[in-house]
Amino acid sequence: MAKAKRRYVCQACGSVTHRWQGQCADCAEWNTLVEEAPATVFSAKHDLSSGGRAVSFVSLDEPAEMPVRRATGLAEFDRALGGGLVPGSAVLMGGDPGIGKSTLLLQAAAAIARSGAEAVYISGEEAAGQVRMRAHRLGLGDAPIRLASVTSVRDILTTLGSMNPPALLVIDSIQTMHSDQIEGAPGTVSQVRGCAFELIRYAKENGTALVLVGHVTKDGSIAGPRVLEHMVDVVMAFEGERSHQYRILRALKNRFGAVDEIGVFAMAGAGLEEVGNPSLLFLSGNDEPLAGSAVFPALEGTRPVLVEVQALIVRLQSGATPRRAVVGWDSGRLAMLLAVLEARCGLNFSSAEVYLNVAGGYRLSDPAADLAVAAALMSALADKPLPANSVWFGEISLAGEIRPVAHGALRLREAVKLGFDKGHGPCEGCDSPKAMRYEPLKRVANLVDRVMASA
Repeated sequence: MAKAKRRYVCQACGSVTHRWQGQCADCAEWNTLVEEAPATVFSAKHDLSSGGRAVSFVSLDEPAEMPVRRATGLAEFDRALGGGLVPGSAVLMGGDPGIGKSTLLLQAAAAIARSGAEAVYISGEEAAGQVRMRAHRLGLGDAPIRLASVTSVRDILTTLGSMNPPALLVIDSIQTMHSDQIEGAPGTVSQVRGCAFELIRYAKENGTALVLVGHVTKDGSIAGPRVLEHMVDVVMAFEGERSHQYRILRALKNRFGAVDEIGVFAMAGAGLEEVGNPSLLFLSGNDEPLAGSAVFPALEGTRPVLVEVQALIVRLQSGATPRRAVVGWDSGRLAMLLAVLEARCGLNFSSAEVYLNVAGGYRLSDPAADLAVAAALMSALADKPLPANSVWFGEISLAGEIRPVAHGALRLREAVKLGFDKGHGPCEGCDSPKAMRYEPLKRVANLVDRVMASA
């Protein structure tokens, strides 16, 4: 006979233990263990090797049809998705509170509804009147969206079963959904997992594109069980700083397209506006070059974006502890790069404060930014501007070598479009366009000579 045992589930990582404790043994988070429905322990006589239906297998060489995508009416949203929404797919979108997730999905739902397709928007966090007020403020009051404010998954699926399957179903948010078949409050691991499973099953069976809005934790990861990200087809992060108007929609996982694709939006009074040329957002636009400033052609998925790296060096009195401040880049990588410049080039940063900033609130994770950061640091140290209309990219090794990076030609072509005619980067793996004067650098010591010789 089955025996019931108590179990406590961590709300941060989903690990299960049979006794309560203050700290989770797996993720080291405090006060996250919550008692949930008892687990059932089956005896050995419950054999699953018989009684099921036979599964049919297919071969890999059978023809497969490409999924037919549906445009959302927002080109930047479609770009991040890989070309549009795939019927029957499940998309999980996370982002900080107030970043614009609901606004973006409301605009996409309105565009799909106006095209003649059915769009359903379920809000579990706001009343229907609040969503209508936002829609009128965005100029979407006349969009034929089916709107409801409900948190019961049973009520949602019953209602959807009595109508034609919609082309788009938005659930805002999955952490507010509740199933009466599962014990626990909304937002717990079991509730999030169970509700998401039922909604995804409906989407797969009826060919509905499902978009789930997810809350994020203080470190930026999507709240709830990690299995939620495995259940969906696409995981997207809506990023941006509230002090800046730009927003970046980034695909972290995509079973139907490339990952790390981005869509760029600007927050305006009438909602989110698409930014066709995001490089203009992250460049200062100064006509004259300034000391400590270098332009880096970053690559986000298949899209090159030009960003400006700014550095400031402040000499200190003897005995003071120098400070290192970084905004938009990895502080550990800056420490490594400063060590390389001191060891391989003889530059002295130990008695100076170093400040590094990526303009526009942009965040860099591309290792090819090493050369641009090094050039900005040397320019600030020598108080000499870098050559005008020049871009810098390349990875710097601990030996001081400038290593090749991916898609160098694509980076340079984007720079040419914006009027840059000089490129500096690795010696190999780069086919520069005719309008670009490319000057390869083999070692970081060559960069010192180039910066010191600049006017």
